[in-house]
Amino acid sequence: MSDRRAVATPDVPPPMGPYSQAIAGGGYLFCSGQVGSVEGGVGPQTREVMAKLGKVLAADGLTFADVVKTTIYLTDMRDFAAMNAAYAESFADVAPPARSTIGVVKLPRPQGLVEVELIARRR
Repeated sequence: MSDRRAVATPDVPPPMGPYSQAIAGGGYLFCSGQVGSVEGGVGPQTREVMAKLGKVLAADGLTFADVVKTTIYLTDMRDFAAMNAAYAESFADVAPPARSTIGVVKLPRPQGLVEVELIARRR
């Protein structure tokens, strides 16, 4: 019997397509990417995205301390330092997870500058 189940919270916008906010299974939580939508540049968008991911984690009883891997997509790699500073705020009190950062041409939201997806592990 599979322990695979969808995790969702009404505190985060619903998915824009046929996918879940997150899927839990095998002791892990796989969170779909969240895309920035606020104005003000990549710093505010990164904080917004991390806040949304924090709400998805909390919906399954997890925190950023449980995150083991993130993947970040940036539309402009010149924004790396500003994104990095805002991103680091979510891991200020814990060892940061493994991470990849990938430059992309564009994201699903026209104003989106950053997207972050993550994997967390239940302790």
